[in-house]
Amino acid sequence: MISSPHPLDHFVLPTANIAGARERLGKLGFTVAADARHPFGTENACVFFPDNIYLEPLGVASQEQCQASVAEGNVFVARDQAYRFRIDDEGFSAIVFGTDDAVADDERFRANAMSAGNMLDFARPMRMPDGSEVTAGFRLAFAADLRSPDFFTFCCQRINPLPADRGALERHANGVTGIARIAVSTPKPAAFRGFFEQVAGGPKIVDHSFGLTVHAANAGIEVLTPQGMEAFYDLPVPAEDPGLRARAILFKTRDLSVTSAHLTANGVTYTRKNNRILAKPAPGQGALFAFEEIA
Repeated sequence: MISSPHPLDHFVLPTANIAGARERLGKLGFTVAADARHPFGTENACVFFPDNIYLEPLGVASQEQCQASVAEGNVFVARDQAYRFRIDDEGFSAIVFGTDDAVADDERFRANAMSAGNMLDFARPMRMPDGSEVTAGFRLAFAADLRSPDFFTFCCQRINPLPADRGALERHANGVTGIARIAVSTPKPAAFRGFFEQVAGGPKIVDHSFGLTVHAANAGIEVLTPQGMEAFYDLPVPAEDPGLRARAILFKTRDLSVTSAHLTANGVTYTRKNNRILAKPAPGQGALFAFEEIA
């Protein structure tokens, strides 16, 4: 395996329209990679960071192909379709960990009764800013908790890794240099300690008054009560659903004044709380985006 615990690799953000997500993320100050099509009916336009984490806004390129993929047992597409049916076409559906051995992760998930289904191997082309094209290959091992139908996770092994030199895609006008942590909500954080212990490969987990902090190899996952979401992110969330829901992403920025100036210039509404800038979810931006000066 790549490490124990695993690092965070990327986050899946369903969107109704890839072009709309590109526009929204551009206004937020992010550099967005060229559109890329999956071989099973979905498409993305990713945002990469120097810390090797990326955002994956995910659209539906062909509903017919997606339905056929679900019928063939494609867990990735099935989960995306279920999220859109149950929640919305806009949102934050999955967190993804990096691994060097997805087969071993799948075996661990099955041994602990948390496998979400069959593994998936696929490849897709990626167009670089200089016009060149490379083929990226992936192997995915899926995990889920039946108590949380609107959240899942998987381990992603890069069989044919993305180019190491993605400098042009990793520079962002808003000053963001990486991701510090993400926030997941549930009224019962302690109930999901075991799930995160297994899926992240033995991370350090710290309890606090608002829930848990799971320390992956390169960033944190905050598992927060609704009160914690209000306290840290000023985001009201319903307390009726006891399952996990991914809610927010905290970005590291070099200079918060650069971030605020860019958002203001582009007409993006934001608030401030606890030395952070908060941009609430919007079409093309399925999670709350928080920005903080973090070295």
